[in-house]
Amino acid sequence: MARRRWGLLTRLFIHWFIRHYRVRLNEAARTAVRDYTSFADFFTRSLRDGARGWPSSATTLGCPVDGVVSQLDRITDGRLIQAKGIDYPLADLLGDDPGPYLGGSFTTLYLRPQDYHRVHVPMDGRLKSIRHLPGRLWPVRPWAVTGVPGLFSRNERVVLEFSGKAGPWALVMVGAMMVGSMETVVTGPIRGGRGAPTRWNFEATACEFSRGDEIGRFNFGSTVILAFGPGQVTWNLERLAPGHEIRLGQPLGRLDD
Repeated sequence: MARRRWGLLTRLFIHWFIRHYRVRLNEAARTAVRDYTSFADFFTRSLRDGARGWPSSATTLGCPVDGVVSQLDRITDGRLIQAKGIDYPLADLLGDDPGPYLGGSFTTLYLRPQDYHRVHVPMDGRLKSIRHLPGRLWPVRPWAVTGVPGLFSRNERVVLEFSGKAGPWALVMVGAMMVGSMETVVTGPIRGGRGAPTRWNFEATACEFSRGDEIGRFNFGSTVILAFGPGQVTWNLERLAPGHEIRLGQPLGRLDD
């Protein structure tokens, strides 16, 4: 339904959505509602040039999305914190061996309905693999995160694993209620389903990305989780904490030597 072109009805709904969620349409490349052919077209809108900036220092880790910091912590005993009193295994989230990230660190970033919904890479890296893991489509709003154990590892997700100068890192796009599909710039749309996991391997190709490059998008709101190996990242804990609003490109921390 989000992709249907319903003319006036589509425009009226977009106008309501902008007012209800206080969307900053002046930051988009297309600032007039009439320029969007469907709600999906509006929801995955691109930003105008200069709407976001990235740190000048190459050793600063930039935020890959607009959103809110949900968690920012270490990976302890192979588990990630979901919310106070709730944790879950990293292996379940990745659907693969978590070994490269054990003893490392992670952050969980929640994308609200009003946020920009394209995903960018937070640091330079070579894409090694993409895995699509079918699953549920639980809501990822704060009330669900604090009430559904293992939510992120139960929902449909796309796991992108990279290698960088400091070691391995992963970017996980977690689906949510009403997410019809996620997509990456490499695979195109990845449709949901209840089948077996799908894997794309890029070990033999030079699939390089620079910090700030677009890597994917959500066709409705959701969550991004970043995981890093030990000794790679020091979080900016003085300025960031759960509940902190953050925008694409703003510093999350620094890359350790």
